[in-house]
Amino acid sequence: MAVPLHQALRVGAYVVKQHLIGRKRYPLVLMLEPLFRCNLACAGCGKIDYPAEILNQRLSVDECLQAVDECGAPVVVIAGGEPLLHKEIDQVVQGIIARKKFVIVCTNALLLEKKMDLFKPNPFFSWSVHLDGNREDHDKSVCQDGVYDRCVSAIGKAKKAGFRTIINATLFNQADPERMARFFDDVMEMGIDGISVSPGYAYERAPDQQHFLNRKATKDLFRGIFSRQKTAKKKWEFNQSDLFLDFLAGNQTYHCTPWGNPTRTYFGWQRPCYLLGEGYTKTFKELMETTDWDAYGTGNYEKCADCMVHSGYEATAVMDSVKHPIKAAVVALRGPKTDGSMAPDVPLDKQRPAEYVFSRHVQQAMDKIKHDKTSIVHAEVGE
Repeated sequence: MAVPLHQALRVGAYVVKQHLIGRKRYPLVLMLEPLFRCNLACAGCGKIDYPAEILNQRLSVDECLQAVDECGAPVVVIAGGEPLLHKEIDQVVQGIIARKKFVIVCTNALLLEKKMDLFKPNPFFSWSVHLDGNREDHDKSVCQDGVYDRCVSAIGKAKKAGFRTIINATLFNQADPERMARFFDDVMEMGIDGISVSPGYAYERAPDQQHFLNRKATKDLFRGIFSRQKTAKKKWEFNQSDLFLDFLAGNQTYHCTPWGNPTRTYFGWQRPCYLLGEGYTKTFKELMETTDWDAYGTGNYEKCADCMVHSGYEATAVMDSVKHPIKAAVVALRGPKTDGSMAPDVPLDKQRPAEYVFSRHVQQAMDKIKHDKTSIVHAEVGE
């Protein structure tokens, strides 16, 4: 299995405990974004179009670790932006490991070889290298030539140094099942420890809006990919639950659990999820208690209609695995079903229309930055 046994056992025990104490909603993975700045400008990204004043902001080490303590999730995924641009990212990672939390640093790998010596291999630590396909596909996805080769080089160095290293692939509507199957063969040959895969989410601010997948196309694509596992050079190891993969292939009817992957950014605790920023709270407690969770998710909100992304549905699948271990074991043994009828999908006839509030919270943040700078100037001149 790609997910380490000690991680699977710890997370499983955590989920069981939440059920025993009667918690209806609880976090599984903290999505920590200590900065938005990136050294790439991918066409499908909706995270880097902020004004320079916001892109220059960082969460401090103390703010990052406070978020880890406040949330309490057993797994922390550090994303961005590019986390390795944060000058104290090694201290953040060390602090999380000291808390016996599993930490995964997502990186585009452009700085990985340069910064790798700041980190040490640890059972609680993994690199997750962004790799969206073969050389042609990935370089096109990130809008820069040569990135694929740098990723492969960094992966090789990370594995040689003893780091647990996985890749994360985001698929769009240009993805071809046969080509993706060959890509999965290739990355397994590189010696990676697991594959994390998900369809792209249609960020409303992404420069490229033409290549996101709808739900039917997502299911067809993943059935096409998974059907080729039988002829693969070696078994593909996924860093995801088997039921989530089965969901991607259209065999499970799941509702999103956005609270399963709460997000902490420079703006605060993001409402409702990692993908939608429609308001922010100062504390995790406030996020959990004041968010109208029923207003979001596929079937409830137009923006969520086509979403099948891991950050929304992986927690659902993990919770289902714990509740129904026999079903999970059957899927684990046979793999995702790739033929026959699909499970019923969530109806969309009662979803509320999309709201567009991005500019409001950006303006509020800009006002705060301006106010803080003015206060510093006044303090320096003794006013």
